Amino acid sequence: MLRETAKEEVLDRTAEVASAIAVEGLRYVSDASPGYRRKRTGTSFSYYDKDGKRITDKAIIRRIKSIGIPPAYEFVWICPSPNGHIQATGLDARGRKQYRYHPKWRELREQNMYEHVMQFAAALPALRDRVASDMKRDGLPREKVLATIVSLLEKTLIRVGNAEYAEKNKSYGLTTMRRKHVAIGRGVLRFDFTGKSGKQWKLQVEDRRIAAIVKRCAEIPGHELFKYLDDDGTSRTVDSGEVNGYIKDITGQDFSAKDFRTWAGTVLAALALADFRKYDSQAEAKRNVVAAIEKVAKQLGNTPAICRKSYVHPEILCAYMSGDLAKMLDAKVAQKFKRQYAKLTADEIMVLAFLHRRLQALKSSA
Repeated sequence: MLRETAKEEVLDRTAEVASAIAVEGLRYVSDASPGYRRKRTGTSFSYYDKDGKRITDKAIIRRIKSIGIPPAYEFVWICPSPNGHIQATGLDARGRKQYRYHPKWRELREQNMYEHVMQFAAALPALRDRVASDMKRDGLPREKVLATIVSLLEKTLIRVGNAEYAEKNKSYGLTTMRRKHVAIGRGVLRFDFTGKSGKQWKLQVEDRRIAAIVKRCAEIPGHELFKYLDDDGTSRTVDSGEVNGYIKDITGQDFSAKDFRTWAGTVLAALALADFRKYDSQAEAKRNVVAAIEKVAKQLGNTPAICRKSYVHPEILCAYMSGDLAKMLDAKVAQKFKRQYAKLTADEIMVLAFLHRRLQALKSSA
């Protein structure tokens, strides 16, 4: 069956990635260990080894420069080994830690994306069952509110939210949303708020159960929208960590709120590309990919560049450019596995089956 086979493929490929790290000669490293440092000298930089001695070896300097560490980064740590999976870290202008990885490590992570996406899709039926069950709980307990947030994650594709962004940038997600950001009607929610990167969100959700739960949350004193009542009747707010913990507890795997957006982006991109007529040239195919990514990015509230890089499985685009996507997105496959994946839509099953078949084909050709 697809679910069991996909799970077996995931385990096989996870072992393969671990083996590939050794084969590629990469080493797991940490910037907590001693490393090279850099100091600005005029318009360029000088580099110093773990003992504080200036590095003069031209080969080492070339490697360091090839990492591409932005000049503005501060507190830069550089891996002494050319085989470290992390090659450098530093703080950007906003004080956020940034990483520069070894090219081979990036390749391995991209390969492992198959396993993660397929695992998440396979876990969705059980996750949706639990969410539906928790939303039926009496009162307003923590699990009921978390389930409601997860349901809205799926329906709206709104980000889960980040307290730091809300405080510093006045940009919001579901867990940081204020009461003023939603108008609650009878069975209807109308969201109007500023999201990450200044994206203005205006959307409507028609769902009586969700609207009723959100209304009860909003009636609890406090400017936060989502609140629950603990065993003592004390109101508590929720954060993104609790939502991600809820998802992980149900699935028993390392999934988070972002996976809903990645899965949705992948499915939406596949459907958008499948809607185009057969292209006559690679130039036309590229234009179609750009148009599809722009459409999905708008739905996710991302820039097209971020959408393509982080929210659409690369094999969807590769298969489209090679002319294989339309052939491998088979509605008959969706019907065949409809009972097995009762909580997945026919479109989701088609995309999951495509990824499974694509993985098999790649393994066969390896």
